[in-house]
Amino acid sequence: MNVYDFVVKDGQGKEAALSQYSGKVLLIVNTATRCGLTPQYEGLEALYKQYQNQGFEILDFPSNQFLKQAPGTDAEISDFCTLNYGTTFARFAKIDVNGKDAEPLFTWLKQQAPEDKGDAESESFEKKVKLLKPFSKASDIKWNFGKFLVGRNGNVIARYSPAYTPDKLAQDIEQALTQK
Repeated sequence: MNVYDFVVKDGQGKEAALSQYSGKVLLIVNTATRCGLTPQYEGLEALYKQYQNQGFEILDFPSNQFLKQAPGTDAEISDFCTLNYGTTFARFAKIDVNGKDAEPLFTWLKQQAPEDKGDAESESFEKKVKLLKPFSKASDIKWNFGKFLVGRNGNVIARYSPAYTPDKLAQDIEQALTQK
C-alpha cells in the first residue's frame, strides 16, 4: 500500500483519487486558518512555486480538531487562503487527523512515520500545545501544520513537526525530487 491507494474528498466534497499524483513528490499538511502557525501558508506557497515544475505538489487538508482553529466551510477556508496567502496548491475537504474519525489517509501516514522531525523550536512548541490538547497516542498529529513528505514512489520519507517551518524543508524536497 502507498499514498496513491487513497481516495479523499476534495474541497467540493467529491471523491479525489490520490493516484492522480502518481510519480510526484508530495507534501501533505493538516492546516488551520486561525492558528498562530497559519502564516506558514506563505512559506508553503513559496515552496510550491519553487518546485512545482519539477514534480512537487502540496496537498492541504484543513482540520478543525485543534481548538477549532479551522472554522467555516471548505469554500470559506479556500477563499481565506487564496485571498490572504495567495495559495494555489490543492486543498481538500476539512477532516479529523486524530481519533476514531481520523481520515484513513492520516491514520496511514502516522503509521508510516510515527515521529516528527523537528528542532529545538519544534520541541518547545510541542511541549506548549500538549498542555492545551493532550495527545492520546505518541504518534498523533500534535497540532495544525503537521507535515508529511512523500516520495515519487508513494512512500513516506519524513514527518515534520507543526512548528518546523516550510523553509527548512527545501533540502529534503530537493533530495526527494532527484529520487525515482
